[in-house]
Amino acid sequence: MIIKSAELETVCGITSTLPETEMPEIAFAGKSNVGKSSLINGLLNRKSLARTSSQPGKTQTINYYNINHDLYFVDLPGYGYAQVSVEIRAKWGKMVERYLHTSKQLRLVFLLIDIRHEPSENDCIMYDWIVKNGYEPVIIATKLDKIKRSQIQKNLKIIRQKIQPVERTIIIPFSAQTKQGKEEILQLIEDRIAESE
Repeated sequence: MIIKSAELETVCGITSTLPETEMPEIAFAGKSNVGKSSLINGLLNRKSLARTSSQPGKTQTINYYNINHDLYFVDLPGYGYAQVSVEIRAKWGKMVERYLHTSKQLRLVFLLIDIRHEPSENDCIMYDWIVKNGYEPVIIATKLDKIKRSQIQKNLKIIRQKIQPVERTIIIPFSAQTKQGKEEILQLIEDRIAESE
């Protein structure tokens, strides 16, 4: 899959009506500060189309990126950030749930989990939630360059043990620095869209 064009097209806040799109959608979910913006920028060969921040909880909206005028990357709000009020976190949750329930074009959901740490309770809840909504999430283990090569398999095993994903769940280690995992992710997107056509 070659990215020729990418632009932020629609931003939906807590009260916005979600757009009814005609093109396939690929969604990205993950807790705050897991590297969602870095992943999206990495896949699109852009430095700052998706805004990265050292402040977690920056994505408080659902952002639709139009890719090649063929599909959308949908960036969902980060969850589980402690310094956001319980009320706002609940609203973000409702927003994500509404998106998963109502999108007619959603083809694939990526769930990002930091490879350095055991998945949090929120990660496990999010995984189960995506499955309950009828999707099989692909797990992207981010921040791969932050651990030693010798730790990779052990950390991936910990993710599997904690999340207890369905048997054929794909886990792709990804580094925003080295772009390891990028081609595999883009190929997966291309294959999934081709299957659905």
